[in-house]
Amino acid sequence: MIDYKYTGSRLLTSLFVGIFAVAIGACGGTETAEQAEPGDPAEAESAAEAVSAVINPNLAGSDELSVLPGMTTALADMVVEARPFSDMIGLAGLVSAHLNPEDAAALYARMFIPLNLNTASDEEIRLVPGVGDRMVHEFKEYRPYLAIAQWRREMGKYVDDAEVARMEQYVFVPIDLNTATDEEILAVPGVGDRMAHEFKEYRPYTSMEQFRREIGKYVDDGEVGRLERYVEIRSNDP
Repeated sequence: MIDYKYTGSRLLTSLFVGIFAVAIGACGGTETAEQAEPGDPAEAESAAEAVSAVINPNLAGSDELSVLPGMTTALADMVVEARPFSDMIGLAGLVSAHLNPEDAAALYARMFIPLNLNTASDEEIRLVPGVGDRMVHEFKEYRPYLAIAQWRREMGKYVDDAEVARMEQYVFVPIDLNTATDEEILAVPGVGDRMAHEFKEYRPYTSMEQFRREIGKYVDDGEVGRLERYVEIRSNDP
């Protein structure tokens, strides 16, 4: 004989359990959805840029350098002590004495002295992360470069915009001291508004010796030498 009282009790219990499970599932689903919801795209892009930013070892402090991949506190202190470096060859000589090639390559992805696209040797160009023999040839094929926009255009024939932008972090084209715009001057690593004003104050420049003498009023010889590699005189017209 069927016990209707017992059966009804079981049905009622099952009903409550089912409702409770659905409610919990709904709450859990909502929480999961909220956690999975993407953040602000601008913030994500900013975070990505911060992670991938390339540091100039001639300008960064030892604390900033010491947290880079493969870097040690001792090596960071050595880099700071030995700078300014005139190019990547000098820096690579120091790094290679303390890191194996794989660790050095990982470090250069995050720490690099921009190379002069018009004068860099094959050896220096190959230190740019991801650049092999083919791109070394293309880098040199279009010399002399008069502006970084020219390099972007030429390299864009071989790689996409994202790769051009990535490689651009490791290179530069010297600016003309007599004709460079404020934007071009401020793109020189370590140059701010005050120094941009001084660059323009002494135009027209007729020699690099004049540049060294005038800018040497504001910074020491080491800094003048570091700045000098980013500039040239193509014209005497301001």
